[in-house]
Amino acid sequence: MGEEVTIDGLSIPKVEKFKYLGSIVQQNGEINEDINQCIKVGWQKWKQATGVLCDKRIPVRLKGKLYCTVVRPAVLYGSKCWPIKKSQVQRLIVTEMTMIRWMYGYTRMDRIRNEVIRDLVKMAPIEDKMRETRLRWFGYVERRSVDGPVRRCETINTP
Repeated sequence: MGEEVTIDGLSIPKVEKFKYLGSIVQQNGEINEDINQCIKVGWQKWKQATGVLCDKRIPVRLKGKLYCTVVRPAVLYGSKCWPIKKSQVQRLIVTEMTMIRWMYGYTRMDRIRNEVIRDLVKMAPIEDKMRETRLRWFGYVERRSVDGPVRRCETINTP
């Protein structure tokens, strides 16, 4: 810490993390802060839509479509380029299953397995959706022109 960069007389302090285009970039390359932020935003979207998502009069398929349209994209924002670990995927799975259980009126006390609930609601697991977005992104990168512009993120090592 303590080091600063000066651009046009404006002093910019060195920081451990910052927000860029909705994602949190950490100096150490980790994504824990970004995942925490995405989970937090997902819960905010959940709370905004809870009137519909928890209403027993709303058809199950409509709830699922609303969830997949509003909440899940907020949780998965930026996931196409995350260097994610199994423990981080597990946190996302737990968050989503908690939301789905509440949405359909099940609790852990009902002792219904996650797979059974997924079969009832006919919703793909969040890890499958993450894999799908990563593969789609890989396809874009693979098909791009060799002469096309490339954005590189380079770290600046200071002594």
